[in-house]
Amino acid sequence: MLHSSNLNFASNCDPLNTNAVVRSLKAEFSRHFAGEPSFFRAPGRVNLIGEHTDYNEGYVLPAAIDFDVRIACAKDDGSKLRVYSVQQTEDAELDLAESDPHPRHDWTDYIRGVELQLRKGGTSVRGANLVIDGRVPMGAGLSSSAALEVSVSKGLMELSGQSMNGVEMARLCQRAENEFVGARCGIMDQFSSIFGRAGHAMLLDCRSLELEYVPLPNSVCVVICNTMVRHSLSSGEYNKRRAQCEEGVRYFAARRDGVTALRDVSESLLTQHGDSLPDVLFRRCRHVVTENARVLRAANALKAGDLATLGKLMYESHTSLKDDYEVSCQELDIMVHLASETPGTWGSRMTGGGFGGCTISIVSRDSVAEFKSRMSREYKSATSIDPEIYVTSAAEGAGILT
Repeated sequence: MLHSSNLNFASNCDPLNTNAVVRSLKAEFSRHFAGEPSFFRAPGRVNLIGEHTDYNEGYVLPAAIDFDVRIACAKDDGSKLRVYSVQQTEDAELDLAESDPHPRHDWTDYIRGVELQLRKGGTSVRGANLVIDGRVPMGAGLSSSAALEVSVSKGLMELSGQSMNGVEMARLCQRAENEFVGARCGIMDQFSSIFGRAGHAMLLDCRSLELEYVPLPNSVCVVICNTMVRHSLSSGEYNKRRAQCEEGVRYFAARRDGVTALRDVSESLLTQHGDSLPDVLFRRCRHVVTENARVLRAANALKAGDLATLGKLMYESHTSLKDDYEVSCQELDIMVHLASETPGTWGSRMTGGGFGGCTISIVSRDSVAEFKSRMSREYKSATSIDPEIYVTSAAEGAGILT
């Protein structure tokens, strides 16, 4: 494995794509602000397997995707961050002189959280104008928030004339979301956005932050199916699951030395002592423990080109998320079931925090067209909802657009 502290930001985007992106961003920036901006991007991510394991210091197998957040930014003489969002079609001002800013509970909180963490770490954040063009579907479980955090932190660091390695930036963006936004996410999303590599998934140890790139075979595509629903209980239930995991850690730590996270609980330890846990806590712990094992097996299967085993583990992961962790929903379950019955599908599961959002399916390249057509038709028939289906590839991580 490569240790992540030795890795720098991934290389810039393909220049053929970059030229058009930069022209569009520059034109948008000129409509709202003066000055000559710099340009940055950071991708969203999809997680092949390893859900709700990152904040338990476990293993995940994500990939950056070719949906990203792009920003144009330039210095301003004032003491404010002035921001325009292309997707929200609205602007906002964040006063850097404000002594005790509070969350507004909107998209600007991710920017404010990053700015506060940068200043807390000693970075001199200056007044700036930013245009944000987000191309990651929001509320779909594809880490649009992490892509926004990483792109903004990259831009503000550049304007300050300072630098930061990728691991530090991932931790900073995670703290911004944990402490200011109030979402107790793990580090997977921010790390994936920074360290993604084209054509590869990333086997990440969320404790040591050791990283191994695992090639994705050219014979398959990653297909993301958006259920187009996001149930309102998602954020509160996410934090509740994390608290339940912490309660499980306290239980096992009292029975075995060295347990500081569910990562340290083996399947044999769970079997030996789990009977005394309340049923709900036992099932929460069982998901995390078995999911960690599935991630390692899935990475090995992927390295061996064993798509059948990879797919089987993906289906098992979804069942565990549905029954033990209870973060799926009817729409996600329908999506996975339909995928399992569609020719050319190797495996499918929900991806992201749950309660809506997306599924990820590994589909043979020559079956993608049929997969899209059948999934759209059958999901609409079952739910009366038109899904969005994205065929994507593993992409490069955050970088400068030149």
